[in-house]
Amino acid sequence: MSDNAEAHWGSTSRLMWITLAIWAFFAFVIHFFVNSLNSIVIFGFPLGFWFAAQGSLIVFVVLLFWFARQQNAIDEKYGFAEED
Repeated sequence: MSDNAEAHWGSTSRLMWITLAIWAFFAFVIHFFVNSLNSIVIFGFPLGFWFAAQGSLIVFVVLLFWFARQQNAIDEKYGFAEED
């Protein structure tokens, strides 16, 4: 494998692990605190419910777009970008 391809994979792998860590935090860690957050009420809904039902989904969608943009930048940097 060429040095350029190894550097590309290193950057891609790092991005993947960062994205996975953010996903795991919002998929699992936030939900451990749902019961304690339910004492705070926003717009008639407990904050824990909002984080579990809405907040995580919003973060996941934003995370997908962020990941795609970052991966595109990595691909362009190392010359693996698709031609338009």
